Amino acid sequence: MKGRKLSVASAYLDNAATTSIDSEVLRAMLPYFKEKFGNPSSVHSWGQAARQSVDESRQTIANFLGAGASEIIFTGCSTESISLAHKGLVEAVSSQQNFKSKIPHIITCRIEHKAVLETCRHLEKRNLAEVTYLPVDRFGLVAIADLEKAVKANTVLVSIMYVNNEVGTVEPIGEIGKLIKKLNDLRMAHDEPKIYFHTDATQAIQYLDCRVDKLRVDFLSLTGHKIHAPKGIGALYIREKTPLVCQQDGGGQEGGLRGGTENVAFIVGLAKAIDLVTRNKDKNIKRIKDLQQKLIRGVLKIPGVNLTGHPEKRTPHIASFTIKGVEGEAVLLLLDSEGIAASSGSACTSGSLKPSHVLLAMGIPPEVAHGSLRLSLCKETTDREVNYALSILPKVIARLRKMAPRF
Repeated sequence: MKGRKLSVASAYLDNAATTSIDSEVLRAMLPYFKEKFGNPSSVHSWGQAARQSVDESRQTIANFLGAGASEIIFTGCSTESISLAHKGLVEAVSSQQNFKSKIPHIITCRIEHKAVLETCRHLEKRNLAEVTYLPVDRFGLVAIADLEKAVKANTVLVSIMYVNNEVGTVEPIGEIGKLIKKLNDLRMAHDEPKIYFHTDATQAIQYLDCRVDKLRVDFLSLTGHKIHAPKGIGALYIREKTPLVCQQDGGGQEGGLRGGTENVAFIVGLAKAIDLVTRNKDKNIKRIKDLQQKLIRGVLKIPGVNLTGHPEKRTPHIASFTIKGVEGEAVLLLLDSEGIAASSGSACTSGSLKPSHVLLAMGIPPEVAHGSLRLSLCKETTDREVNYALSILPKVIARLRKMAPRF
């Protein structure tokens, strides 16, 4: 098994937070730190060599998404891609002469990543957009009927994530795309503004079909560090003729939509990681799914533990739970002391422990949501890591319950 080397008593099960860089990705990147260091905007041979590598990388990602190379721009991460899609579209639509409403309307859902939620709140606070936050069911699924009901005459953007990063639930993106196309066909007949569709595919790239025409999306955001590329590189798919205003002015790079010298080494690394996703994909997914099911079966043997997210409509790399009688942060600390990396939906902010907004939106009570645990896998995860985690977790939970018996 290639990849990171672990001691006997360790397990990295936080791959939904970040993955290690694949050795092939690293090898592809290394020449661009020294030998091929040219600025892709320069006319000399060093610059043109760099430009060729950027262009080839863009084409690799476009091919993966079933898009045109001109529809791909490079960003720093998914968060930046999301911000550009939302803010750039709102600014562009607001300035169009045929947009008759006071402000544009955005539809999203309550379990989106903070990158979407905070961007929407930013637009709301500045009275640049009004936003509807759709509810989800107990599995974290958005209802198509709720979305259709929320559409208004001034709706210009629907933003629904492909996979929830905390519980792994897969949203019905293809069905939403079909609905939006139907609505847009009707709106064209009445000279109403088009509804554009964005999906955050950060957790979906390695596991699901991300061809943009099949999904019928106008924007798709992704990042490198979830797919064994480095942190600090992402991409945004923008369907041709979609209106968008640049949010980072500068030298006119990335088709005038993102100023700043391109991060060539990281762009090459992202393209290599995307290329590797297509290799042995079915085999990797099956192995990861088998490990996930083993993990789920083992964790659910512990009393007072429940699986969160949809039992079937979920990606193979995320297993998430609520554990009665413990705090998620305490579980993480004790697991870490045993060499196990995991994560929790709770986050310590300003001295107060806040339960996951995702779990609360799914109807899980705050006192239960405080005991959340996410274990996430990748192509490098081993059977030994899963076995080790399953041998340690019951002891950690028993210890915490004994220290503060509420179970």
